[in-house]
Formats: sequence, C-alpha cells, structure tokens
Amino acid sequence: MIENANLGKVDIVLCEDNADDAELTIRALTKNGLSSSLIHLRDGEELLHYVFCSGPYLSRNAGNQPRLIILDLKMPKVDGLEVIRKLKSDNRTNMIPVVLLSSSKEEKDIMASYALGVNSYIVKPVEFEGYVKAVSTLGLYWLILNQPYQL
Repeated sequence: MIENANLGKVDIVLCEDNADDAELTIRALTKNGLSSSLIHLRDGEELLHYVFCSGPYLSRNAGNQPRLIILDLKMPKVDGLEVIRKLKSDNRTNMIPVVLLSSSKEEKDIMASYALGVNSYIVKPVEFEGYVKAVSTLGLYWLILNQPYQL
C-alpha cells in the first residue's frame, strides 16, 4: 500500500474512515494483486483534496487521476454523497469510476448515490469471506475487465 502517494500514479483510492474495514478491503485487493498502486484516505475532505490537488496534495500531478475510487458513504467531514456530487459535477473528475462500498441498505441512500452518478453501489457483506469476495470482484472488474474512457 502506498501511504504517501501524493505525487505518483495511483490506480485505486480507498476512502474509508473505519480502520478495520479499510484493512479488510486492502487485504482483499492484495489477494488479487490489485493493491500495489493504492492510497488509503480517511475522510471525504481528504479525498477531495487528493483528487483536486489542493491542501496537502497541492503538489500532486492532476494528470495522474486514479482509475477507481472506492468510497464509504458515512464519513466524517465530508460524506460520500457530497464527494460523489463534487466528483461527478466537475469535468476533470466526472469520468473516474466511483464505487460506493457501504453498510447502508437504505433505499434512499442507494437512490441518492445513483442519482448523483455513482458507478456502483455495494452493500458491505457482514461475513468475512463474503466481504473479501465482493471487494476482490469489484477490483478485478474495474481494473482488469472494464475498459476505461481515456481523456
């Protein structure tokens, strides 16, 4: 895992405030060789700074956008819905795939996420093996199978 990847190319940005869920997600991606170019950010505000090259990431190259953002819904400072709103409303970032990985099964959260342009909404499985399989599958799909749009 890249802890301080503010200058280099990063394929996956994981934005998760729960340390246990973040560790489990990173382990699942590592199991499939998908974590070599990953940064873990702990809240939506930090993610927005990272993507828009502001605050502590001012010197980051804006041309090196991630290939995938895995985002939690309920986070401190800036929640997942506001992050999606800002990413999808900006021409510089609206094509970055965003997968919401949340424990919320509430229909209003799912509907709001899709209305704002999230690419996928996955409810975090409770059991360990289900969680690992879900994260592995989403990583393989978005980084290996999916053909991204190149600007």
